[in-house]
Amino acid sequence: MSKQTYKVGFFFRRQFTMAAAEAPADIKNLFKRYSDDSGVMSVQNLHRFLIEIQKEKNASLENAEAIINNHGGDSKQKGLQLDGFFKCLFSDVNPPLDPKIGIHHEMTAPLSHYYIYTGHNSYLTGNQLSSDCSDVPIIQALQRSVRVIELDIWPNSDKDDIEVLHGRTLTAPVALIKCLRSIKEHAFSASEYPVVITLEDHLTPDLQEKVAEMITQTFGDMLFSPSESLKELPSPESLRKRVMISTKPPKEYLQSKEVKEKDDTKKEAEDDIDEEEDEDEDDEEDPKSEKKAASEYKRLIAIHAGKGKGGLSDWLRVDLNKVRRLSLSEPELEKAVDTHAKEIIRFTQQNLLRIYPKGIRVDSSNYDPFVGWMHGAQMVAFNMQGYGRSLWLMHGMFRANGGCGYVKKPDLLLKAGPNNEVFDPTANLPVKTTLKVTVYMGDGWDKDFDQTHFDTYSPPDFYAKLGIAGVPADEVKKRTKTMDDNWIPSWDEQFEFPLTVPELALLRIKVLDYNLSDKDEFAGQTCLPVAELRQGIRAVPLYDRKGEKYSSVKLLMRFEFI
Repeated sequence: MSKQTYKVGFFFRRQFTMAAAEAPADIKNLFKRYSDDSGVMSVQNLHRFLIEIQKEKNASLENAEAIINNHGGDSKQKGLQLDGFFKCLFSDVNPPLDPKIGIHHEMTAPLSHYYIYTGHNSYLTGNQLSSDCSDVPIIQALQRSVRVIELDIWPNSDKDDIEVLHGRTLTAPVALIKCLRSIKEHAFSASEYPVVITLEDHLTPDLQEKVAEMITQTFGDMLFSPSESLKELPSPESLRKRVMISTKPPKEYLQSKEVKEKDDTKKEAEDDIDEEEDEDEDDEEDPKSEKKAASEYKRLIAIHAGKGKGGLSDWLRVDLNKVRRLSLSEPELEKAVDTHAKEIIRFTQQNLLRIYPKGIRVDSSNYDPFVGWMHGAQMVAFNMQGYGRSLWLMHGMFRANGGCGYVKKPDLLLKAGPNNEVFDPTANLPVKTTLKVTVYMGDGWDKDFDQTHFDTYSPPDFYAKLGIAGVPADEVKKRTKTMDDNWIPSWDEQFEFPLTVPELALLRIKVLDYNLSDKDEFAGQTCLPVAELRQGIRAVPLYDRKGEKYSSVKLLMRFEFI
């Protein structure tokens, strides 16, 4: 029925609770298979269902009994009827990721063995050119378990204090001390694992001394500042509730204002406002700059940053006697993986690699994080206010490992194979497993959206898009049919995703409302780490564009590895 001819009188939103009659045929058949002749699923049969279908090997009879008691079980016959069984499967207590397992990755390996939830220009509230700088986005990031906060520090107009702002733009500054105090207060509100503050330093030595004093007084014993350069990075476990500083070691302040202006002009000509200060110095200090200010500032730096002299091969050299952080822009990484892919992976087995967005992303958009991830980059820095597909992938990756902000990299990126060969993400690898996904139905839009949000005169026409994000061989996109004029779409479709590197795969899900004459309208999304998916029938909550979970919208899906 077309939108134009749909009768308004037929348009009523559902005002009743979803009944068992709406359950997909597969759910009804499974209930029949695991229930007795009287239409009741006993504790024993529910226990069997949990083990055989839901693949919950550790499920107990007590677990089954608790489910029955919490979902309207029949008190006389001690079991679930179809309505209670369906509601149980389609409830918030049956998510696709197991909340009980929490942080379960090994956390005692060096920091270089983990993907780390990383922010870019963490103080910006909006675009890169004219938005306000504030501690609010820093607090919000920490509350999402972001573990790397970036601050660009500049002298104030009187040259006697330090401000945080995006240099050479119209962004309004915020005081450094305010940012530091907010980091201290909120650093471990969502995760106890270490927070790294990366500093982009544009200060004179006297102001560096003032920064050292601010940091020391603010963080006190929380600060991890080793007495000498690290030969190996410490583990997240050993640094619980600690804060680390990462920046370039201090060097002689630029010799003259003219040199500084020349560098600025060159950067602007390259149309890359976000380009970091040239890291063309080795970690060794110029003896002339060994002043008290520099030494106090340097003492605070736990992870030294710097490219070193020379070109890409020199930047990626591995020094067995010290570790460091290298920063590459998004375009630099794209070029580097074409010529030095293996060297990048070897570098990231011991050192940290940070990637940041190209400067022309003035709208605070983001890039494909997998270019960095599949080459071992730990700190793929994102604009956390840059909502869209790329940030949804970032959210999905860091839902893993209890959402603590640290995700262990796959072994294939950490170990060399025969003949010292490293992982090649573009190689034609055999399929390790196949993820089979059934999209049964969706529900909750009528509770979370206004009656006319999608269409003025008729219910929405929902369809779902599914895809795998990961290594190139695994990436694929699929979609369901469109269900016309229905607040409770019932697709009941199956899809199979062969995976060569399931350890790096993310399952992307997005629901849209089809429009004949306009752009299809967004109706929810989620992104899930494939390696942590629970098999069986699960209720999958959807999120809005900003990554906030809807109160009611979810999909009923089944996941199987075959």
